[in-house]
Amino acid sequence: MKRPILIHPDPRLKKVCAPVPDITDELRTLAADMLETMYDAPGIGLAAPQVGVLSRLIVMDCEKDEDAEPAPQVMVNPEILASSDETNVYEEGCLSIPEQFAEVTRPAEVEVRWMGLDGEEHRAGFDGLWATCVQHEIDHLDGKLFIDYLGAMKRQLITRKMVKLKREQARA
Repeated sequence: MKRPILIHPDPRLKKVCAPVPDITDELRTLAADMLETMYDAPGIGLAAPQVGVLSRLIVMDCEKDEDAEPAPQVMVNPEILASSDETNVYEEGCLSIPEQFAEVTRPAEVEVRWMGLDGEEHRAGFDGLWATCVQHEIDHLDGKLFIDYLGAMKRQLITRKMVKLKREQARA
C-alpha cells in the first residue's frame, strides 16, 4: 500500500528515530509499503520518518539500468561502521523536498551494518550512488536532511519553496 510522503518542513522529519527492537509482521508490511511508495514516487531511497514512522528503517534501490532486475534493500537499524577519506559530490534530491536538488559532498565509500527482515545481521560496503543514498537515508533516521549540508541562504530558499508548495497542496 502506498503511503503519503511527508513534505519538509514537518517536525517529524527532524526527529531522531528509535531503534527497531525486533522484526515483526507489522515491520515487514511497513517495509513493503515503503518500497512500493519509493518506486511509485519514483525515488531510489526512502526512510521510515518520511512516511511518518519514527523507526530506524530505510529502503533503497539504486539500480538504474533499465534491463537489470530491481535490487531492493531493506535495512533495519542501519549504522555506518567506516567511511572513506575520499569524497564524492552528487546532486541530491529528496522525496520530502520535491523538485529541489543540490550538490552534497559525502564519503565516496562506506561500510554499513544492519539487520535484515530475516532477523540476521548484515554488513556490506557501498560506493558510488549506493554510498550516497545509504548515507542520505541514514541521515533521515537522525533527523538530518540533505539541505542541512547547504548554506543558510540556500536552505532557507528551499524551505520557503516547500512551505509554498504545502500551502498550494492544502488548497487543491
